[in-house]
Parts: sequence; C-alpha cells; structure tokens
Amino acid sequence: MMGSVAMTARRSVLKGIAGAGVLIAAGHSDARERSINDTAIKRAIPASGEQIPVIGLGTYQAFDVGNGASERASLKEVLQGLTDSGGSVVDSSPMYGRAEEVVGDLSAELALRPSLFLATKVWTSGRDAGVRQMEESFRLLKTQTIDLMQIHNLVDWKTHTTTLRQWKQEGRVRYIGITHYHEGAYDELMRLIKTRQYDFVQLNYSIAERDAESSVLPLAREMGVAVIANRPFAKASLFSRVRGKQVPEWAQEFDCSSWAQFFLKYIVSHPALTCAIPATSNPKHMTDNMMAGVGGLPDAETRHRMAKYADEL
Repeated sequence: MMGSVAMTARRSVLKGIAGAGVLIAAGHSDARERSINDTAIKRAIPASGEQIPVIGLGTYQAFDVGNGASERASLKEVLQGLTDSGGSVVDSSPMYGRAEEVVGDLSAELALRPSLFLATKVWTSGRDAGVRQMEESFRLLKTQTIDLMQIHNLVDWKTHTTTLRQWKQEGRVRYIGITHYHEGAYDELMRLIKTRQYDFVQLNYSIAERDAESSVLPLAREMGVAVIANRPFAKASLFSRVRGKQVPEWAQEFDCSSWAQFFLKYIVSHPALTCAIPATSNPKHMTDNMMAGVGGLPDAETRHRMAKYADEL
C-alpha cells in the first residue's frame, strides 16, 4: 500500500517527534513544539497558494462558556495547544453562543492573534442585519481583519455575497466562503461553487458521511475552492461505534495511534480537503487531534480499506 521510501520517511518523522518527547521529559517542551510545527501537514488555499494546516479547531458548543477563569482554563490550553502543535485555523459563528467572544478574549490574552487563521460566519437575513452581525464578530474576536468570513448554511447568500465581495476588496476579510452541515444542501453548494465567487466551501464530511466524495469534493477541486470539513466525527457518533475496540494494527502504516487520528486522517487524505475542524474543550483531545496532521496519510487503496472497516464496525 505504501512505498518503502515513503514509509522510511514517515518513520523518520515519528522518530523526530518521539525524540522531542524525550526532551519534554527533561523540561524542553519547546523542542517538541518546534518538531511538530516543522512537520505539520499543510495544504494550499487554491485562491492564493497560502498554506494552512490540515487540522484546525471548531468551537461549536465547546467554546460556549461564561467569563469564569475556571470555565475557560481548559479552552486556554486548547488554543495554546493548537498553535504549539503547528495549527492555526479556528472556526466559529454567531450561532455558537459565546464562542466568538471566548476565542477573542483568550487569543488576546495569549497574544495568539498573529498565529491564528480566524474563520467565522454571517447568519442572518438582510444587508443591514448582516453588516451589524459581522461588525460584532470583528469586535468579539478583537481583530481588524477576519481571515475567512462564511455565509452560514447559505442564509440570504445573495445579499451577503455582495457585501463580502466589497469587504474583500477593501481588505476587511481575506477570503469568503459558503457553508452547510447536511448533504441535502449539496446541490445548492455545487451550484454556487460553479459561480467562482467563493474561496472556501465548508460542509459535513467524515468516514461515516461520505456523500461529498462523489459530488462536492471533486467539483471543489476542479473549481479551485478550498474545502473545510465540519462534523469530522459525525457528531461524536463514530466514537460510540469503536468504544472498547483497538485501532487496527495496520493503521500504524500511516502513523495512526488513536481512533481520532484514524477518522481525521481519512478525511484530510482526500486530495480536495484543505482542513478539518474537530471541536473540543479538552487539551488532551486537542493534542491527539493535531497528531492526525503529522506523519503519513493513507493512500487511495488504504482509504478504501478504512471506509470498509468503518462500515463494518
């Protein structure tokens, strides 16, 4: 399934990371951070060629917390862990409760804004309402520029596209996109992708929800549109399937040591995928997720084997 040269290179990557782990035990955590940063897999945004890491962070539910230090302590570790591991993409939305505010507060407290690729959404109808909501996102995220502004679930997409194209020209947003969370919207997503107005499309995609593989993903690749995968664990349902089960031994061939990595590596190994955004409030889960973005990725034959294996769980 994989050439000996590729396997040797991947073992070298893991050996380097393992070696950095030895330094951690000796109190040299910066060595690990440099190691993972140097090896994090990145993909180009077709519209610009800019590279972003294939594993990012979603904030749905996980970041909808109050002002208390205790409520936010783990989230601070999650954000720091994201960047320490070479990640940058943080995705939010006005519909995620206080998530934008929490991301803004913590990224400012940790001085992480220069290291982050901030993505959020507009989710309302009407031009004025859309402008007000997006202005509020700038305020909450404590930023003058939003890297990616997306039209959430295609709500009033015509109106918001006009505003966002102007804001992109003005430099207020760097990229614009469209999103949905359900395969029932794929036809509309594809129609809009063909208009070539959008730099990104975000949609549900996981080893359990693979409909996009025969529709949106090949079209996005053809049209030069970056793809963000939401719901990469199928709303956590994948973990219930594997409870009590061990990751298959053959997953070691593509440097996979956990179920989260198994599911994420399947997603980001698709050639059309730019980034997956698993949401978490657990720093250990953040670290585990990020390890899906280093080392090897499954080839086409192995991806087929993974999908078949998942279907039989």
